[in-house]
Amino acid sequence: MAHKIVSKKQLSTDVFTAEIEAPLIAQARQPGQFVIIGINNEYSERIPLTIAGADPQKGTIQLIWQRVGKTTAELSEMKIGDTIANVAGPLGKGTHLQKYGTVVCIGGGIGNAPLLPIATALKEHGNKIISILGARNKELLILVDEFAKISDELIVTTDDGSYGRKALVTEPLKEICMREPKPNKAYAIGPAIMMKFCCGVTKQFDVPTEVSLNTIMVDGTGMCGGCRIEYDGKPKFVCVDGPEFDGHKVNFDLMMKRLGAYKDLEQREHEKHKCKIGLNRKK
Repeated sequence: MAHKIVSKKQLSTDVFTAEIEAPLIAQARQPGQFVIIGINNEYSERIPLTIAGADPQKGTIQLIWQRVGKTTAELSEMKIGDTIANVAGPLGKGTHLQKYGTVVCIGGGIGNAPLLPIATALKEHGNKIISILGARNKELLILVDEFAKISDELIVTTDDGSYGRKALVTEPLKEICMREPKPNKAYAIGPAIMMKFCCGVTKQFDVPTEVSLNTIMVDGTGMCGGCRIEYDGKPKFVCVDGPEFDGHKVNFDLMMKRLGAYKDLEQREHEKHKCKIGLNRKK
């Protein structure tokens, strides 16, 4: 079954969002879950994308992605009315939702996309939501208005000071953890290095912290082992055991080494794709 793109827009320089038809996934999806897509056919690269939102009545799900490799570049070039060949999901475990009290939600760059449905659901469960959103600069910030609607307090930081406060997200996070009373829970989603340092802060103040991991995946069912991490000294698979984990128990250093295994190949394929598109346009 092909999945038609119903709407699509660009959120920032390399970040895009699209609403696609996937009625069964829209009905079953829970905050925190993801899909694995193949754009063209059975030979396409399969990539995991978080379900950023769903409309069961329309039978659609919202995907948000960053253009970093060949497949995400191809997806960025697709238009409304085009179809994605394969969408498998919902995969992974949904977020455990309950009333904690005060929850601080920290998002970095594209991490704001999977964080938004979690923060929204936590708000619906009666929690006070403090959101900290960070990016390198103003152009890379996404979903700020959407977070403003569901947050009791919103703090925006940029590395260069082009928008909001000039700081890393860990600075306001530490200030919030020093408050009396301190937050009851934290959720951090973004680059691995950001999550690592956020967890370093919350651990100092004994604030339980969940992270959503963005490891390399192939099949999404726990068979390939590509998404393996070390968790509390034991192996876990992000696709079936996660993607959310207690951040204080994740070996981020090992995870980052595994994430870098295919960076050169990813970049090379992206450059080849850009050259191919350039040649096609000349014709």
